[in-house]
Amino acid sequence: MIAIIDYGMGNLYSVEKAFVKLGAEVVVTSDSETIAKADKVVLPGVGAFGDCMKNLSDSGLIPVIKTVIEKGTPFLGICLGLQLLFEGSEENPGVQGLGIFPGQVKRIVAPNLKIPHMGWNSLEMRSTSPLFSELHPKSYVYFVHSYHAVPLEDNIVTAVTDYGGPVTAAVGKGNIQAVQFHPEKSSTVGMEILQNFIKI
Repeated sequence: MIAIIDYGMGNLYSVEKAFVKLGAEVVVTSDSETIAKADKVVLPGVGAFGDCMKNLSDSGLIPVIKTVIEKGTPFLGICLGLQLLFEGSEENPGVQGLGIFPGQVKRIVAPNLKIPHMGWNSLEMRSTSPLFSELHPKSYVYFVHSYHAVPLEDNIVTAVTDYGGPVTAAVGKGNIQAVQFHPEKSSTVGMEILQNFIKI
């Protein structure tokens, strides 16, 4: 069973719909016990970094997120769900992230290009990720974001995209995998990525 964490923000039902289409058993939940018992956990997110962290804190979900990660449960962050895994963000200075990965989330610097970065861009694979198994190395996926993660450990970056320079598109280490783009909006490629997560 895959638990999609409901903390009042995020494209929960489009993510749920995509997993259901792939035949997965899914529950959208804010119940810590259900999340703790799940076989896999998904943290989606849209909106502002600070608002999301406040909602996670107010919902009492931060401890169970850290618990499932520490015990090795396969974990997928999507869009802002990737950014929340880091220590903080320029979007809301002073707000602490989950701190799973060392590093900060920074505003995209792309002179002469529109911010937010919105639309289809190709992936450039940087290191092995189970999410990208058998995926074409220049696959196109759908982005909507103004900020991207800048990890202290380069080796956790599994893919980048080019938007005025390299922009972090995916990170991963062990059981934790996360993507900045929206796989649920990325057509066949996105469904392949979600299918790969199901297989983990």
